[in-house]
Amino acid sequence: MSLFPQHIIARKRDGHALTREEIGAFVRGATDGSWADYQLSALLMAIFLRGMNREETVAYTDAMMHSGVVADLSNVRSRKADKHSTGGVGDKISLHLAPMVAACGVAVPMISGRGLGHSGGTLDKLEAIPGFRVGLSMSEYRAQVEKLGLCLIGQTAELAPSDKKLYALRDVTATVECIPLICGSILSKKLAEGIDVLVLDVKFGAGAFMKDKAAARQLAETLVSVATAMGKPTRAVLTAMEQPLGRAVGNALEVIESIECLRGEGPEDTMEVTYALGAQMLLLARAAKDESDAMFQLQRSVKSGAALKKFGEMIAAQGGDARVVEDLNRLPRARLTESFVAVRGGFVQKVDAMGVALAALRLGAGRAKAEDKVDPGVGVSGLVKVGEHVAPGAPLGVIHANDEQALAEAEEMLAKAIVVGDRPGPAPRLIDEVIGA
Repeated sequence: MSLFPQHIIARKRDGHALTREEIGAFVRGATDGSWADYQLSALLMAIFLRGMNREETVAYTDAMMHSGVVADLSNVRSRKADKHSTGGVGDKISLHLAPMVAACGVAVPMISGRGLGHSGGTLDKLEAIPGFRVGLSMSEYRAQVEKLGLCLIGQTAELAPSDKKLYALRDVTATVECIPLICGSILSKKLAEGIDVLVLDVKFGAGAFMKDKAAARQLAETLVSVATAMGKPTRAVLTAMEQPLGRAVGNALEVIESIECLRGEGPEDTMEVTYALGAQMLLLARAAKDESDAMFQLQRSVKSGAALKKFGEMIAAQGGDARVVEDLNRLPRARLTESFVAVRGGFVQKVDAMGVALAALRLGAGRAKAEDKVDPGVGVSGLVKVGEHVAPGAPLGVIHANDEQALAEAEEMLAKAIVVGDRPGPAPRLIDEVIGA
């Protein structure tokens, strides 16, 4: 069997299933530079067009995972669970979900990413906390999980290094939207964390990566199937992303909302998704007898203050100012704040998630390019929700800006994103389905 790049490319081009050895040669070539970028790009396009079967996807994910270090958390006695979201507008769930689950006795080692697009990722939100370090070494990561049962960091150079190279090429060759390649990218990093079980939040709708529910379901089924085949019990929760999650979009603003969730004051929709994901984490980790027991434990972690305390301990352990959990004014604030109001009275019929996201991007809450800097204090807070009644001149939200021109443009964008009519819009169903239960 030939492992020359051109032979492997030709086999996939012609519709053949690649062997584990051929896939391994491809991933090694991306890791050590022995394949040229044009060869890697050619095979990515062939995979995009011809697809991969389950065995190929498992082999690809496994090769990606083992292209670097796989964390050894065997010294952590408790079960280890993580959650991954395919991303959405206002999705700050990880920030408060992780300490809630950790407060229930399940360790949460979480390696997250930065946002590229409309809003910041989990790391950008965490870095809005003064002093917070996301760049821990693997030894620091292991030590903190052992001691605290909780750690949220960024991807290190040792973890799945092939993904960095291949994702960059996918991004510029229009091959991002390919389920086997998405699956390998997500799971190679998550399964290298040292976890026992994984829960996935796969979003669909206007503000999600996957707009179509059928495509999101296919991705969820593939992720669950591949992770389970690799020995990691996994479930996926399909959740709707037609309007922003919660009432805040923007890094420090979302940290504030997460702290409010840990205080028992979080928005109803945010907590619904949080509890749904947290319950699956506890069930998979065998830390709850059934769903009602899991919900009770999670709610108790909030009511008792244990989850908020755990969040503060994690902030302190990673060099951040833990006083933010008591004093929200210690978080970055924008120089300008202005309410934008309803032109007419009625019911909120639509809050277009992507429209709000683009307004937040204009304010500086996200990145149009990878090298862009995120402004931690800007964004939108106090957003109305579909179905709510508003009076003429009542606020639909508050814009937080550091530039007057950006504020004015964001207000115009938000005016188009929020529709008020005579009748309430249909209440969105957030939790659609649990796959793998």
